[in-house]
Amino acid sequence: MRLPEGDLVRSRVVSDPGAALSAALDRRLTGYAVFRPQDTLLLGGDRRAVLTFEGGVPVLAYDGATDRGGAEALGDLAVPGPYKVELYELSSDALSDAHDTPELRVSPEMPAEELAADSELAERTRVLAPDDREEQSQNDKSALEAFLDDEEKIAAIRDQAREEAEQRAEEWGFDDALDR
Repeated sequence: MRLPEGDLVRSRVVSDPGAALSAALDRRLTGYAVFRPQDTLLLGGDRRAVLTFEGGVPVLAYDGATDRGGAEALGDLAVPGPYKVELYELSSDALSDAHDTPELRVSPEMPAEELAADSELAERTRVLAPDDREEQSQNDKSALEAFLDDEEKIAAIRDQAREEAEQRAEEWGFDDALDR
């Protein structure tokens, strides 16, 4: 997904993505946020996810690392913090093409619920959302449902957990107890 470059209005490292979502809502931001999760911050990667806003209300989500959008992108981004978050202001006209991409859209409250687990922020967002967006929120699949539908991701997590358990067992001298 390509967006025109906006004007940077805020750049912070936050432990909770809800802080960035709340800042966008309070500013009534029309533009986008770039989220760089902890693996990027700590390991020097270049993973980025983008969330766009119209009047502070989230419209779409896209994760560049997985090339997925909508609820699936939120599921990919829902990892423990910290995050580096940059908020950019951009005109509605500059976002109109991106906002016409249905597969990237999210319901207004979904980022607050899925990324921040903040029902109060979700409700504040829902109240400010235009009426036509309320209908969409009832049809959206949650990020958790999207994650659970991704068998590859679940298998990768299972494999990683198995490798870490075997490594710890070996470090602690329990390698005889492992079923290999």
